[in-house]
Order: sequence, then C-alpha cells, then structure tokens
Amino acid sequence: RRLKIGVRQLVEGLEQAVIDTLGVWGIDGQRRDGAPGVYVGGRKIMALGLRVRRGCSFHGLAFNVAMDLSPYARINPCGFAGLQITQVSELGGPETLDAVAAALVPRLTEALGYSSWLPVVPAA
Repeated sequence: RRLKIGVRQLVEGLEQAVIDTLGVWGIDGQRRDGAPGVYVGGRKIMALGLRVRRGCSFHGLAFNVAMDLSPYARINPCGFAGLQITQVSELGGPETLDAVAAALVPRLTEALGYSSWLPVVPAA
C-alpha cells in the first residue's frame, strides 16, 4: 500500500530486478507469460512467492546461485512437469551468495521505489 503499486507491479518489479542482475554477467533472463519467475533459455533460475494481506506484502524470492539442483529432478518445480532449473554459477556468473547479493540488493531497492537500504547483519 505504501508503495502505491499492485501485486502484478510488485511481481514484475522483483522479476526485473533479477533480470537486471543477471545482465551484469551477460546472462539473458526473461519472464514467461503465465509462469511467474525468471528463466534463462527456458530454464528457471528464480522463483518467487507473495502473500498480500490488508495491503501489506510478505514476499520472498529463490534465486539459484550455486547449489545442488538434483532434488528438482524428483519434483515438478513450481507445478510444471519437466521444468528444468539452472543457476547463476552454471551460466558464468559468480558462485557466492555475497557476490550475487551485492548486485541484486541495489536493483531490488530501485525496483521497489526506495533510494537506500540498510545492510543485513547475519545473526551470530
């Protein structure tokens, strides 16, 4: 509500932030009609989940960086049979979450209409 945007605009903003982040490493991320998330060459690299209640959003995104993707072979990712999954490190991008976060956070900040952010300090 505070941002004065709808759910679709929020989804598109999150997707665009990831697409722009992938572009930093020359990776061509794309949207797919009817299937929220970000795809590279038809393979999903980012999924998102949103809940909106009384004008407040609770959101998260799963951006595959460098992980064991084999468990996806045993499920229908995002409900789509045969959907292939990929990750940043397989496509020539960095292999660390810190490197991806450093590129993603400013783009998320901009996509959500903010001008700055506070760094997150990991729990000890």
